[in-house]
Amino acid sequence: MKTKIKSTSVKVMLSYDYCHFETSMSLENESGVATIDIDNARKECMRLCDKAIKQYKISKSLAAKRSDGKYKMQNFEDACHKIMDLPEGERTVNQIAMLKQYENENWREEFEYNYDYEDDLFDNQ
Repeated sequence: MKTKIKSTSVKVMLSYDYCHFETSMSLENESGVATIDIDNARKECMRLCDKAIKQYKISKSLAAKRSDGKYKMQNFEDACHKIMDLPEGERTVNQIAMLKQYENENWREEFEYNYDYEDDLFDNQ
């Protein structure tokens, strides 16, 4: 007589960069749970952990840029103020471009690195 599995659980844990990413899933079926169902659940848990690591990498890299962004924003603003002090005829093409960017009301957004583990980055992968 073959044993019928009616309930099972799957757990996957990955470690990356001193962080742990864990996913678990339970399966129940009175008719029985097939080995293929358990294997598919394991794969889905693995995909979720892999996705978590990809998003963690993005978040970590943007955190470094965010801390550096305030410094770069201040430098950009200071440079633009110095350019404004120059007569218009003495400004280089790059300086003129910087001033145009500075006059754009959304220039600060260039230095912001917002990220909240957006799924849309991975939907097409």
